[in-house]
Amino acid sequence: MRITKVKTFICNSFRTNWVFVKIETDSAGLHGWGEATLEYREPTVVAAIHDLESYLIGKDPANIEAFRHDCYRDAYWRGGPVLMSALAGVEMALWDIKGKSLGVPVWQLFGGKVRDSVPVYVNGWFAPARTPEEFAEKALEVCARRFNGCKWDPFGKAWLQISKSELDRAMECIRLVSEAVGSDIRLLIEGHGRFDIPTAVKIGRKLEEFDICWFEEPLPPDDLNGLRDVKERVRVSLAAGERLYNRYEYRRLFDLNCVDYIQPDVSHAGGLLEMRFLGAEAEARHLGFCPHNPSGPVANAATLQLAACVPNFTVLEMMMTDVPFRSEICNEELTIRDGEMMIPEKPGLGIELCEAELLKHPYIPTSLRHYRGDLTDIRPPDAVAYYQYATHGSSREK
Repeated sequence: MRITKVKTFICNSFRTNWVFVKIETDSAGLHGWGEATLEYREPTVVAAIHDLESYLIGKDPANIEAFRHDCYRDAYWRGGPVLMSALAGVEMALWDIKGKSLGVPVWQLFGGKVRDSVPVYVNGWFAPARTPEEFAEKALEVCARRFNGCKWDPFGKAWLQISKSELDRAMECIRLVSEAVGSDIRLLIEGHGRFDIPTAVKIGRKLEEFDICWFEEPLPPDDLNGLRDVKERVRVSLAAGERLYNRYEYRRLFDLNCVDYIQPDVSHAGGLLEMRFLGAEAEARHLGFCPHNPSGPVANAATLQLAACVPNFTVLEMMMTDVPFRSEICNEELTIRDGEMMIPEKPGLGIELCEAELLKHPYIPTSLRHYRGDLTDIRPPDAVAYYQYATHGSSREK
């Protein structure tokens, strides 16, 4: 079997643009799908994917490790989000091909399952709330849908420092959401890499009042020494790592012991096998493995393969709603039962995309919202649930 074609698709999804990769082979229509969504740099990563074509065409798609090693080595300028996202999208597609050719899910190729379902927390549940009261009202929907936790950034458009009034408002937002959801739903507070060290410490100490699961990315992602400093001075758990892109960048994070949970992203960190290595290293250090996962359906399908087989996989991130055409561009079948997402059993990644439907939603440039004041506008007005709830055994309801 040989690779015959590499195709890419950019599909606008309101908050960003999903980047999909399709690898075709000469074997009776056998192909694989991957996702290389790189927020706000989508055309750049597409160009990087097509730069890999000269290596891929004519190669055996089963030799996945050779692909990753050779293309990483031969890039010369190693690492970074563009190269690693391009490698990730292709690598996912190769695992999809291998699983399909053998008739097994990818998690079976990584040693089999350690669980049948994984706890989920939701992002985007708050859109388009602005006031603490609006956040609390939106949080009631998280309770109604019985999710395991909810994550949000309550810090407005602050950068490096935050005023006393802004901080008081953020703490009031957390307090009202905490009261709304009660004690059974995890609270995960997002920092988006906003703050300097004294501000992060101040916020972290105020968060000690609440029973939060973690404070995420309190500092810009390129200051791991500072993150260690913050960790030593606060008594809440820290999470980070979505903007680290491979095992070599993670080595320093591990050595500094600066977080309690690591959050690599399968679309950015080189793909499934690289993520499996990171999960194993985190397991050896008794750290939680909680991949960043706010992207599209193929990235979610790939992350579920990891949830199946990584013992220290702690909780899965997902968006609570998405664009209404998500069900038209793909055939994903996601089931939530008692706040957990069921692990799929289909061969490969277990998902197929429709090229014709992807083309109906072409690329639209988007930009970062974090410092503009409209951060919470990340869901379209017509957003819908894209999963099913399992109730009473095997029956399901939308």
